[in-house]
Amino acid sequence: MDSTALAFLAAGLGAGLSVIGAGLGIGKLAASALEAAGRQPEAAGKLQTMMIIAAALIEGVTLFAEVISFMLAMK
Repeated sequence: MDSTALAFLAAGLGAGLSVIGAGLGIGKLAASALEAAGRQPEAAGKLQTMMIIAAALIEGVTLFAEVISFMLAMK
């Protein structure tokens, strides 16, 4: 196996791990927000706004990790 193939393998693994981490993070975020909304329904609007902002930040970090993985593979 040459170094290019290993670089692509590492990029694929890095991107996959970052997506798994984002999925777990967003799942935990959604579960906590739904539990909080169940306990205090009148705050559901504020919770939804905060949840969307936090999910966007998690997705941004994930996208950054994927771009870095692929940039290192193309080097």
